[in-house]
Amino acid sequence: MRPDDWHLTEDVDDFLARAGDFLRSRPGPHVMQLTWAERVRARGAEAFGTEAPVFGVLERAGEVHATFYRLPPHGFGLSPLTPEQADSLAARLATLGHSLSRASADHGTATAFAEAWQRHTGATSKLRDTQLRLYRLGTLTPPEPLPTGRGRVLGEQDLEQVIFWCGEFAKAVGEDVSIDADTWADTRFADKRYTIWETPDGTPVSFAGMNPMIGGQIQVDIVYTPAHLRGHGYAGAVTAEVSRAALAAGARDVVLFADLSNPTSNALYQRLGYRTLTDWAVYDFAYAEPEVSQEGDRQADRAIR
Repeated sequence: MRPDDWHLTEDVDDFLARAGDFLRSRPGPHVMQLTWAERVRARGAEAFGTEAPVFGVLERAGEVHATFYRLPPHGFGLSPLTPEQADSLAARLATLGHSLSRASADHGTATAFAEAWQRHTGATSKLRDTQLRLYRLGTLTPPEPLPTGRGRVLGEQDLEQVIFWCGEFAKAVGEDVSIDADTWADTRFADKRYTIWETPDGTPVSFAGMNPMIGGQIQVDIVYTPAHLRGHGYAGAVTAEVSRAALAAGARDVVLFADLSNPTSNALYQRLGYRTLTDWAVYDFAYAEPEVSQEGDRQADRAIR
């Protein structure tokens, strides 16, 4: 696989024209590719900062084999790659002078790329402690019995509550983001549809969000219950409700990520009918400081004087 088989573009429409059918053919493993490409298409590249997004497509003889996106500050994401494909991409990006802070993908792809990136750039890589599992819904099995109360879609009157809960969720999972009324529209949380579980007296106790449907697939993204309300079955009830809403909206596939360090949530999703699709990993990259030669030191000293 040659490095120049990778076609790079800053035009998301070009990227989707080339790779859209490929991504939609396996929407589960490509969930992050589809999600971020659609966000860039819907909001415009300028909404994501001064550094333009970059998308890549691996093509040979008119056939797409793999893709990537680079979207500062949201990172660098890869579709499933073979070690050979990962090496060819690392070689291409290193030759072009790209500097990557991290890479995320299914565990095998992320590991292969991290090793290739180190070979081609000298960067050291570190696997993040937080590792995720991607699940896909099989047959939805709501919990029995359900806690008292009901699920409902959040309305405009609930926006203040949503903003607060999303901020609490972001802090709980370590996301470095400011979420308030002023920043809300620019966050990844604003384009979701939310479902809450409320007690019989109308008190919201748990909520879950789902991304817009892309390629016949909906990702359940954010399931949160405040700490003092956990242990009553609210998370299971609201996850079942949002999953049912995704199916009712016409989704052929419903997926979600879970933190592998949380056995409670993983067991819950499995009881609801979610089945393992793949494990996910993120590697952070670090680069050695460039050494300054003695001649460089003398030149710098003369410049200072």
